[in-house]
Amino acid sequence: MERNAWRKSSRSGNNGQCVEVRERGAAVDVRDSKAPDAGMLSFKIAAWDAFVGSIKLPH
Repeated sequence: MERNAWRKSSRSGNNGQCVEVRERGAAVDVRDSKAPDAGMLSFKIAAWDAFVGSIKLPH
């Protein structure tokens, strides 16, 4: 992940139901792509990695 650059999942469609993420130092920020100025959630890297590692995507 490129540091400080917001990005959407490559699996995101064009329906506006997406989140964006960015790595910022020791944190990962998450925001709503259709309301980027509404705020964000920040997670420690270890917590984000545990969350992402727990997601099981359909084939």
